[in-house]
Amino acid sequence: MARQRNTPGIDEIKLWDEFRSGNQPAFAQLYQEYVSVLFHYCSHFSQDRALIKDCIHDLFVELWRHRQNIGPTTSVRFYLMASIKRKLVRHITAEQKFCNPDDLRPGEGFTDSDRSHEMTLIHQEEDSFMNDCLSRALDRLPRRQREAIYLKFYQNMGNDEISKLMEINIQSVYNLIFGALGNLKKYVSTERMPI
Repeated sequence: MARQRNTPGIDEIKLWDEFRSGNQPAFAQLYQEYVSVLFHYCSHFSQDRALIKDCIHDLFVELWRHRQNIGPTTSVRFYLMASIKRKLVRHITAEQKFCNPDDLRPGEGFTDSDRSHEMTLIHQEEDSFMNDCLSRALDRLPRRQREAIYLKFYQNMGNDEISKLMEINIQSVYNLIFGALGNLKKYVSTERMPI
């Protein structure tokens, strides 16, 4: 599965501390590093793209306004994801709108420049087919299993972080991920594979 990653070499803790001290370029870099991660995470809770964008914008405005009162953190990504989840859920609850999640689609496969054009097209079609199968299988998972899979494999979070973010115990994280992987295996194996 594709994973969202921060720019290699970024020291998020240093960047966070610079932002807290009022450094505007550091704040802008934090926004650039995390806006797409936050948007994709929020898409698990709502299909309303405008609402998601508004919540992310509001979060960063509030962060800037209250930067002097914000404490240090050991994981900027975890802090931002927990904050945006609370904000979005409050908005959804307040509006009494509950939507089906709009899951991420796994990324496109890469092409090898040494392959012939025909082989490249064949591999792209196979990758596209597998991505579609996986997307359909992910769509069939219960919402909590989808969230756990997204955090574990798309965000590369540890079980402790997932436990805190989802507000469940570690055993429940294991159960969700184990159940999701079992369901994915079952759902993908029922799809027709190309011959």
